Amino acid sequence: MNTFKQIFAISALALGVAVPMSSFAQTAMEPGKMDMSQQAAMTDGEVKKIDMEAGKITLKHGDIKHMDMPGMTMVFTARDKRLLVNVKPGDKVKFMVVNEGGKMVVTDIQPAR
Repeated sequence: MNTFKQIFAISALALGVAVPMSSFAQTAMEPGKMDMSQQAAMTDGEVKKIDMEAGKITLKHGDIKHMDMPGMTMVFTARDKRLLVNVKPGDKVKFMVVNEGGKMVVTDIQPAR
């Protein structure tokens, strides 16, 4: 009887982990089912500082909705240093940022219109 209880407990734990993950994966794979808070969007910002050598940019930004992050001033890493060539401190911009392994990475930056 003890073996039965162990098998039952392990099965229940495995099912408890698998069910929520499968519903998340299904929702994530169907863009029509994702709500706006999960979809990445460009964020408004102002360039405060650029460090071309390190590939970093300091931005004062509005809310980053797809990351549930409030507006603040912070340093981001550019995915490609060439993204920083056409911006300078004081420029108003729109930018895309993603979290890559805990690191905030700018993947696109454009002048605001």
